[in-house]
Amino acid sequence: MRVTYILGSKSDYPIIEEGVKLLHSFGVEARIFISSAHRTPERTMKIIKEEEKITDVFITVAGGAAHLPGFVAAFTIKPVIGLPVSAEPFKGMDSLFSMVQMPKGIPVGVVSAGKWGGINSAVFAAEILSIKYPGVEEKLIKYRDEMRKKVEEEVVE
Repeated sequence: MRVTYILGSKSDYPIIEEGVKLLHSFGVEARIFISSAHRTPERTMKIIKEEEKITDVFITVAGGAAHLPGFVAAFTIKPVIGLPVSAEPFKGMDSLFSMVQMPKGIPVGVVSAGKWGGINSAVFAAEILSIKYPGVEEKLIKYRDEMRKKVEEEVVE
C-alpha cells in the first residue's frame, strides 16, 4: 500500500507532516517528492510515470495557480487528491478554485487548505485504500471511534 505525495515546494512539508504520520500508523507507505508542474515539468512527469506503477493514490500539494494536481491527473488514472496551500495574495482561494475547476473527465479530489487539509487528504487516501485493503478499513474505523470518544469525553465546567 502506497501513497505518493508530490509537493510543489519543500516549505509545504509541515502541512502534510501529521497526515503522513497518520498514514504510517495505518501501515501505509508514504513517499514524498518535491516537484513543480511549472518549474520542473519533465521531473514531475517522470515521477508520475514511475510512481503510478507502484502507488495507489497521489496527494498533490500546491499554492498559487496550483496546476500540480491537474498536471498529475492528466498523466495517470490513479486517484489524485489536491491539497491547496494558502499563499499570497489570495490566501489559498486561487489554489482551491484552480483545483476544483478541472475539465470534464480529469477529476481531482480536493480537500481544504492548510493542516486540516493535510489530515483530510491522508484520511481520504486511506478511505480509498480501504476498498482494496481491509486492514486499512479496520484502522479507519478505530481512528473514527477514537475521535468520537474524545468528543464524548469533553466536559465544560
